[in-house]
Amino acid sequence: MKMIIAVIQPEKLTDVKAALLEAKVTKMTALNVIGCGQQMGFEESYRGAKSEINLLKKVELQIAVNDSFVQPTVDAIIKGARSGKIGDGKIFVLDLPECIRIRTGEKGSEAIG
Repeated sequence: MKMIIAVIQPEKLTDVKAALLEAKVTKMTALNVIGCGQQMGFEESYRGAKSEINLLKKVELQIAVNDSFVQPTVDAIIKGARSGKIGDGKIFVLDLPECIRIRTGEKGSEAIG
């Protein structure tokens, strides 16, 4: 079992969800987050006062998958999120030692579904 965490541009969420649905991955958690990476933010001016904005809005997806779904999930995220420009995001694949479905008590790969 793996936990896939992807940080993507907010406007790409719909495209990523569609690509994941095509790959038969339907269970996920989406969070609105802020962060900075290589983009380093931008500078904006309001009424003559300049301010540096270096924490940008992003969407974090958390997806628990069985081992056979890792590559299709990663490929779907890349397909939906890639624009070819800096700031497309990152994907992290972590080992997931345990998963328990609260409703039924199922454990492991059965709990992920």
